[in-house]
Amino acid sequence: MKVKVISVLEDNYMYLVIEESTRHALAVDAAVPKRSHSQSQSQSQSHSQSLLCPRDHARGNEELAQLLPGLQVFGADERIGALTHRVSHGQELSFGTIRVRCLFTPCHTSGHMCYFMWEDDSLDAPALFSGDTLFVGGCGQFFEGTAEQMHTNLTQILGTLPKDTKVFCGHECTVRNLKFALKVEPENEVVKEKLAWAKVSGSAPWLCPQCPQAHRAVPCREEAVQRFTGRTDPVEVLRALRSHRDNFKKPKERPNPQAMLAFDWGLFGPFLEKK
Repeated sequence: MKVKVISVLEDNYMYLVIEESTRHALAVDAAVPKRSHSQSQSQSQSHSQSLLCPRDHARGNEELAQLLPGLQVFGADERIGALTHRVSHGQELSFGTIRVRCLFTPCHTSGHMCYFMWEDDSLDAPALFSGDTLFVGGCGQFFEGTAEQMHTNLTQILGTLPKDTKVFCGHECTVRNLKFALKVEPENEVVKEKLAWAKVSGSAPWLCPQCPQAHRAVPCREEAVQRFTGRTDPVEVLRALRSHRDNFKKPKERPNPQAMLAFDWGLFGPFLEKK
C-alpha cells in the first residue's frame, strides 16, 4: 500500500492510502474535503473510495460525500458526519490486499477509533493511524475521557502492536512534546537527541511516520518522571503529566513573514485608515 501524507490547516495531517493493485483509495481524517478529493483523484484511478474517521475531524464529511457519490464512511462515533458503517473494537475490514483492524481508543473523544493496517505477505512494516490518541513524543488530551482510559489505550492496545509499526498521527506537535519531555527528564539523552532531530527536520510538518519505540509514549514507571509528578501509580503519573502538558508554556509565535512584508509595503494602510 502507498501512503500519501497531506499537511493541512495549522498542524493537521490527512492521509490517503492507495491499494496499488485495485487503486482503491482510503482517506483517513479528511478534515479539508476539497484537498482530500483532489489528492484522491490525482493518486487513484479507481472510483471506489472509502473514508476512515478516527476522531473529531469529520466536519467536512458531508461535502466530501457530495463530491464522491457512493463514498463509504467508517467510524465508531455516531456524531461523525455522513457515517455509513459503524465499526467496533477488533473488527477487521479488507480493501483489496489492505487489511484494517479497528482499535477502539476512547479518551480524546468518547468514540475515538485508531486503525491498524497491513498487507499479508508484505515485507513493509504495518501502519497505525492514531488520530488524537498517540503523537510523536506524547498523547492526546483527555477531552471526553479519563487517564485510566488513555493509559489502557497506550499500554494494552497500541502498546502491544509490532515494534516496527509506523505511526501516522493526527497532529504535528513533535517539537513541543519533546520540549516538555525534556522539562520532565532534563538528563534524558534520548529525548535530547530526538528533540535536536525534530528541530532540524521540523521546519515543515513532515515528521510522520514515526515508530512508537522512537520515543516512549508512557514513561510512567521512570523514577525521574515519578519524581517530577510526585506520583508513583502509573495512571496517576499519566494524569499529572497530561495536566502539566496542558499548561506547558506555548513557544512564542513568530510574526508571519508575508504579513510583515505587507506592513513594510504599506498594504494595510487603507484598512488602518478606515479604522
